Amino acid sequence: MILYHCMSARSFRPLWTLEEMGLAYELKVLPFPPRAFAKDYFGVNVLGTVPFLVDGDTRMSESAAICEYLAVRHGPTPLAVRPDEADYGLWLNWLHQSDATLTFPQTLVLRYGRFEPAERRQPQVVEDYAKWFHGRLRMLDAHLLEQEWLAGGRFTVADVAVGYALMLAETIGLSKDFQPQTAAYWERLKGRDGYRRALAAQEKAAAEQGVKPGF
Repeated sequence: MILYHCMSARSFRPLWTLEEMGLAYELKVLPFPPRAFAKDYFGVNVLGTVPFLVDGDTRMSESAAICEYLAVRHGPTPLAVRPDEADYGLWLNWLHQSDATLTFPQTLVLRYGRFEPAERRQPQVVEDYAKWFHGRLRMLDAHLLEQEWLAGGRFTVADVAVGYALMLAETIGLSKDFQPQTAAYWERLKGRDGYRRALAAQEKAAAEQGVKPGF
């Protein structure tokens, strides 16, 4: 398998999943954003976005979907919740909420607070979507008052997918407003060997491939 990745971007979700599962893969690290700084990448992914997974004839570009694919196609693994388990629907909902609900407002905070030229930055947009992100954490905050993990009574790729949203929140300065139970959950996630291996893997690959760290 080949995973195209930018440092600590959404492609960190499948990278973390690969490390948790102990699967063999090749990591290709691109400068961010690749559509601006690695034009030849459009020959691989016409969108110019990461992640992009190549697994035989399979091509995938959605981070949460790749996590689900890896856990199901390359299982069996406790990182997947099976259809015959009671929490199967809950698992799927957290997987897809991780990006559609949680990461979306963060991308606007990043764009209008960091990526746009100074004259195009929008502090009001940054403030509004930071509040939106914390509002969208309410379901997670409530769940973590009762449960240690998101589904199936164990760590799964749903935790990987939602965990990345918390990782990004920390990167862009939003984690200071986490509820205590959510902050504790994030600390549990950061303590996992798979998370630490994924961090180390991207650092090593970036250094070897001459890509500067960070957004």
